[in-house]
Amino acid sequence: MKKLKNYYLQLKHPQTMEKKWIFPLAIGSIISLFLLFLTTLTSSDGTPLLPLRHYYSAASAASVFVESKLKPLPISALPPPPRLAYLISGSAGDGGMLRRTLEALYHPNNQYVVHLDAESSAEERQDLFNYVNAHLIFKRFRNVRMITKANLVTYRGPTMVANTLHAAAILLKEGGDWDWFINLSASDYPLVTQDDLLHTFSYLPRDLNFIDHTSNIGWKEFQRAKPVIVDPGLYMTKKADVFWITQRRSVPTAFKLFTGSAWMALSRPFIDYCIWGWDNLPRTVLMYYANFLSSPEGYFHTVICNAQEFRNTTVNSDLHFISWDNPPKQHPHYLNLEDMQRMVESNAPFARKFHRDDPVLDKIDELLSRGKGMLVPGGWCMGSGENGTDPCFVVGNTTVLRPTGGAKRLENLVTFLLSNDNFRPRQCK
Repeated sequence: MKKLKNYYLQLKHPQTMEKKWIFPLAIGSIISLFLLFLTTLTSSDGTPLLPLRHYYSAASAASVFVESKLKPLPISALPPPPRLAYLISGSAGDGGMLRRTLEALYHPNNQYVVHLDAESSAEERQDLFNYVNAHLIFKRFRNVRMITKANLVTYRGPTMVANTLHAAAILLKEGGDWDWFINLSASDYPLVTQDDLLHTFSYLPRDLNFIDHTSNIGWKEFQRAKPVIVDPGLYMTKKADVFWITQRRSVPTAFKLFTGSAWMALSRPFIDYCIWGWDNLPRTVLMYYANFLSSPEGYFHTVICNAQEFRNTTVNSDLHFISWDNPPKQHPHYLNLEDMQRMVESNAPFARKFHRDDPVLDKIDELLSRGKGMLVPGGWCMGSGENGTDPCFVVGNTTVLRPTGGAKRLENLVTFLLSNDNFRPRQCK
């Protein structure tokens, strides 16, 4: 994985070899030879004119009282693991699936925001709230937060973007230090352990943004960019489909439109930029996408590719295995056991969509070594697991990672994405 970081840094900061070290080396050599000559000179009584030997002997004696008490600091050969911040969102009936996804994604050093939108019942949201607050490990590390004042979220309108920005703002304010923000839904599920993901991401520059994107919007220009829509989720208490304004608009000229997947892993610096918007671009683009159909597939993509500071940090991938029709429709296929091999061979860390409690999820749990209703074990889990107990209820060192075969699969994917053919050539084109 170190070669990935070196490769990226070379691309970002190209340097040429310089030979400025030759002149200082020559001067140092001349001075050393002169001092050596002085040590050979003696007075008439045979006493050295420059008693360097005595000086070094005294220094050696003094070291018994000083240097011997100093111990070198331990130096780790591995970079520190990053911290991830997750948003896991769902709607009516997704409470159980959201819990399962959270358990499969949990790590004590990460941060989590969970959200059941306003279409879910008060009882379902209360059940999730009670679960989060009663879970032994969640209570101990206090790193799972639930948005209790639920938002009404419709995928086709801007409310999903608003909900994502809401969760990101909470994590910036209350989540402490973290490196990447990852948005998922209750119908997503991981294909690798968090130890696999943290281990692999340890070797990556922390400013990379994994976001599937393209400026070739094709048919979307006529069907999404030019129409003007209004999302009832912005002002109503019940979900309803967006409605259309008869008047159409032209494509903007102040910024270039990009589109792609609604699922992404965004760096902390970019999330800071989206929330604070110090040059006003994020707010301007947000106002435009407030009337854009399926704005989650365009907002972050357009912001990052029009911001000079971030456009060269993109990795063109959403890190998901998704099965689409050809040509793609509004929603992908639901995955099942027949897709298991293709999911694993994709090397992706996440997959979607899944039906609630589909048998393929049990198969993925076997891959993750996760017991029913338990957390995915990692290097921090020290329990024996005897008598059906969760091994993660006995907590060890939370910085210790125990990657599995999923780390190797993910390494293969990242190596491919950062290759000469796929990294720079596919950025904001």
